[in-house]
Amino acid sequence: MTQPQIFAFAVIAAMMVVFIWDRFRYDVVACCALIVAVVLGVVPADKAFSGFSDDIVIIVGSALVVSAGVARSGIVNTAIKKFFPNLGSVHLQLALLMIVVAVFSAFIKNIGALAIMMPVAFQFAKKSGVSPSKYLMPMSFSALLGGLMTQIGTSPNIVVSRLREEMTGTSFTMFDFTPMGVILTLVGVTFLIFFHWLVPSRTKQNSSIEDAIEIKNYTSEAMVQADSTVLNGPVSELLKLGDGEAIATAVLRGTVRMSPFPDLTLRENDIVLLEGPSSALDRIISSGKLKLSGKPLKHNGQLAEDLISIEAIISQDSPLKGLSAKEMALSYTRGVNILAVSRRGERVKERLGSLTLSGGDVLVLQGTRENLPRVMQDFALLPLAQQEIMLGTKRRAFIPLIILALAMATTAVGLAPVAVAFFAAALGMVVFRVIPLADIYKSVDGPILVMLAALIPVSDSLRTTGGSDLIAGWLGEAAASMPAWGALGLILVTAMAVTPFLNNAATVLVMAPIAASFATNLGFRPEAFLMAVAIGAGCDFLTPVGHQCNTLVFGPGGYKFSDYPRLGLPLSCLIVLVSIPALLYVWPVN
Repeated sequence: MTQPQIFAFAVIAAMMVVFIWDRFRYDVVACCALIVAVVLGVVPADKAFSGFSDDIVIIVGSALVVSAGVARSGIVNTAIKKFFPNLGSVHLQLALLMIVVAVFSAFIKNIGALAIMMPVAFQFAKKSGVSPSKYLMPMSFSALLGGLMTQIGTSPNIVVSRLREEMTGTSFTMFDFTPMGVILTLVGVTFLIFFHWLVPSRTKQNSSIEDAIEIKNYTSEAMVQADSTVLNGPVSELLKLGDGEAIATAVLRGTVRMSPFPDLTLRENDIVLLEGPSSALDRIISSGKLKLSGKPLKHNGQLAEDLISIEAIISQDSPLKGLSAKEMALSYTRGVNILAVSRRGERVKERLGSLTLSGGDVLVLQGTRENLPRVMQDFALLPLAQQEIMLGTKRRAFIPLIILALAMATTAVGLAPVAVAFFAAALGMVVFRVIPLADIYKSVDGPILVMLAALIPVSDSLRTTGGSDLIAGWLGEAAASMPAWGALGLILVTAMAVTPFLNNAATVLVMAPIAASFATNLGFRPEAFLMAVAIGAGCDFLTPVGHQCNTLVFGPGGYKFSDYPRLGLPLSCLIVLVSIPALLYVWPVN
């Protein structure tokens, strides 16, 4: 073993130990490992920052933006409510999410399938009162399993098909992978449903004081329109749209104030006074197609489109104290709407226009990005912690799904690489105003992308120093006298272990020729061994960096590095135990 190889193995081993130790943030650890590797000469100085241009960084960053766009539209959550309205059990929710992700992953890029369903997982988590971490990691693993079912489901299947054609003249076909893929997906998803408790409950790692502030008793008012989905329906149906998190305090019909009994039928132009968290009010108003109080706002004489909603507290020095919204006429004089009001320890019973404001009241204000800061300064309003308030913001309905579908279709038929397609999809979210331009970088998890960019040249040092060739030589010696099942298991386990450091496509390129030579030297047919390489390379359940799906959920799930093997190690062992006899049955070696 040469000195560069020793240094490469040492840097990676030390980095993994510090990751598991979890005393320092993951991006800092990765950057330190990169600098040490450069100092030791393992990574050339001119290649130190090559990871920032790698496709994986672009794919993960773009997928985070696309997922945020899908979440803002609310369209997937609406579909789930329509077809699965009473899905209250965590086990059933998790089963639905994993099955959908696995099936989608068989035919589209698995990171795309995961991006579609992540917003639904957050809604389920909030509804059930559990951490999103309970859903996201099992969903990522099911995406990896689902990708095993077809030739286009994951990169290792495509690469191993090409290598088989080069070796034997015959490629694997589209559905040659299906028998093994279906078996492993069924086994894996079943395991994840019953053993998801192995995943600890985590909160987002970059959470801050902003995430801890939650106003629970906003009062808002909305009008039933001719196209409202709840027109001529009972109040109870309207409140179901808020998942039981909001209540109706009154229904105003003309000059008559009515009690909001559950069976009260809503009519056109009825005004409903609602109370609850802003997120629940938003779901009720957007899904029910109600009209919020306030007038259409104009900017430079035209209807303003780039509207945002923010939370602000009325200070003790504010000139708004003692006045009502009607007296201030902010919509006409300053181009700002008051969408909701929260008063600590008190239920608001008046209409928003008639309510006399007091110091300490929290308002949800709607206006343009240019106008709101001036209004807040002029009226001595204190901004609450910066967090996304969707109430009153315009939705783009099916546009995010159309953009994502186009991106996945272009990759499926080979019109564009995955990185280009997803980058274009993220750009489409901005161009079509699915995500406001000022919010686009909030969707990108910076520490995750920095960690990936730093790890790529460090991991590649195994290849550039010849470390991967050294591993191949050791495997050749170890498997020379093994029976078929032993050699098959060795190949599979090694591919699983190497994937986090070489990435799955590189693992196939390194391991597939070794597997084929094993088969030839032992007098066996090579198909089962090539399939074992593809399965091992496609099943990285041990780290957040071996596959972009695992990386995608790392930040949003608030996971630690050590959380992955807690669930992934027993799943990996199960996949190995099931794969070996299944491979020998589906792809006989004699």
